[in-house]
Amino acid sequence: MAKRQEEIVKGSHERSKRLGVDINQVVSRKILSEAQLRERLKENHSLLEVAKPILKNLYDFLEDTGFIAVLTDGKGCILSLFGDKEVVKAAQSIKMSPGVYMDEASIGTNAMGTALSEDSPIQITAKEHFITAYHQWTCSAAPIHDTEGNILGVINLTGSSELVHPHTLGLVVAAVKSVENQLQSDTVEAELSETSLALSSIVDNLSYGLISCDINGHVQKINKIGVTMLGYPASALDTFDNITTLLPGWPSILDVLTSGDKILDEEIEFNTTSGKEKFVVNALPIRNPQDEGLTGVIITYREFKRVYSVISKFSGMKARYTFEEMIFNSDTMRRVVDYAKAIANSPSTVLILGESGTGKEVLAQAIHSASTRSKASFVAVNCGAIPSTLMESELFGYEDGAFTGARRGGKPGKFELANDGTIFLDEIGEMPIDMQVKLLRAIQEGKITRVGGEKEIPVDVRIIAATNRNLKNEVDEGRFRMDLYYRLSVIPITLPPLKDRKEDIPLLIKYFLNTKALKLKKSVPEVSNELYQKLLRHPWPGNIRELENFIEKLVNFDGNAEVADLAGTFSPRLSESTLGPQAPTAKPIRSLEQMEKEAIANALTALKGNISHIAKALGVSRNTLYLKMKKYELGE
Repeated sequence: MAKRQEEIVKGSHERSKRLGVDINQVVSRKILSEAQLRERLKENHSLLEVAKPILKNLYDFLEDTGFIAVLTDGKGCILSLFGDKEVVKAAQSIKMSPGVYMDEASIGTNAMGTALSEDSPIQITAKEHFITAYHQWTCSAAPIHDTEGNILGVINLTGSSELVHPHTLGLVVAAVKSVENQLQSDTVEAELSETSLALSSIVDNLSYGLISCDINGHVQKINKIGVTMLGYPASALDTFDNITTLLPGWPSILDVLTSGDKILDEEIEFNTTSGKEKFVVNALPIRNPQDEGLTGVIITYREFKRVYSVISKFSGMKARYTFEEMIFNSDTMRRVVDYAKAIANSPSTVLILGESGTGKEVLAQAIHSASTRSKASFVAVNCGAIPSTLMESELFGYEDGAFTGARRGGKPGKFELANDGTIFLDEIGEMPIDMQVKLLRAIQEGKITRVGGEKEIPVDVRIIAATNRNLKNEVDEGRFRMDLYYRLSVIPITLPPLKDRKEDIPLLIKYFLNTKALKLKKSVPEVSNELYQKLLRHPWPGNIRELENFIEKLVNFDGNAEVADLAGTFSPRLSESTLGPQAPTAKPIRSLEQMEKEAIANALTALKGNISHIAKALGVSRNTLYLKMKKYELGE
């Protein structure tokens, strides 16, 4: 329940006494110096900016009625004062002017001080004032609050006590409400302005283009990079009216969004200063939260080069190996590496020849890493692993609708992904003849055409090809085009098999023992001298890959060579010298079942019946192993 006027006045008088206010004092006990007043006015600049015009209007309404209008801050210090000259002069005679404090502690009960203490509008008249000097006045005051309810100041009307009227307080409350509304409006406007500035800053600092527009295509916002990506100067930011001037396919985009779908990572043409150019585009709807109706569209677009760079970064299309990471000590390999380093920066095509497992891709990556293209993509393609029907679309990409099942918007091929970088065509000897013609054209002209498309796309790609075949023989047999062979073998490099670089085997053994132990989270196993000598003498027909696989098996089985060799790495191989009249009877012919039974029996003995290890060594599942053991009545 609100306090009655008598209770408020009584309480205020009691406070005034406790605060030591003298009823006979004439002026306030606290007055600021000029310097202090200037500082206080500066602190309350925002309040003064809003309140002074309203205070002036209030005075204009009451002009020549014997009142003065006063504005204080939240602590009761007078900031501004308007009024009739006679009344202002009378007020100044008792030091009621800017810089003077009107709180109860300084001057006792009065409308300004008591409104602050009670945080409520109030009218104090004649003897309701605590000090005698103020008995001549009637004062009506109300506190001003910010949006969080904190008191910012007070507006007060002071006049001769015989002018007292309840409507005066009503005028003050109305003035305060106007000030509070304006302050709230200014706060909201400032917050909106700050938010808008922050959003504009964020949008303009995006790494991709962004356009927002309404459903009629009227451009509401386009960021700076979006303008420069299209070839326009930054000064053209506000010159785009309708999106159709930039995006001729806008009607189709709108149809997709209206149907409730989105456009994600599609290739769409923009009108740029240099003509039509494709970008990777996303188009997202802005919907009315009430009825889900489409009200606008957000379009983002990226340059292909930037998209390809991101794809390369996160899809492994980067070279991992360098010349420094290649493991060798032989003069044979040193000559190969020195030669490869010398041609690393050449734009000419390279053809790497060598048996399977000699490290052709490792050398290709090292060449790329040592070139000026090292920051760009290294795209490896295994020509032998791609079906002939898909070869062209894999290498050169395809356009929207090129064939049934083609992705909407089309798809770039490996050559586009490798732009500015290197494409490694492994097993080039497996490429079909008809595809060889198209590859030759791409190499000669430096351009590709997507499947289902007509536009020639320029590509700047360094080509490194590799094969384990004798391409000259393939040419003679009609399986490989002579013109393509000469185009690819501008710089031929032959990698020696491991048997011709035996000095490197100790280094490779040590390297693989450490890396495989780390990968398998096992300790590096001890290698017996007998096994070590076998490793050094073995011809390694599978080259480095075969040695790597054997070492991984050895680490898996904690150095148990017998188990690791269940696949027969070191088994005697038939040679021409063993072939003769006696050769067929040198070893009895056994059925596959007999050999399978013997292999399982040997593994059970060597691995002491550990089913998991036996299954892993034999390359079968545990269930299959149990069935075989039951069939041959082995173990349990």
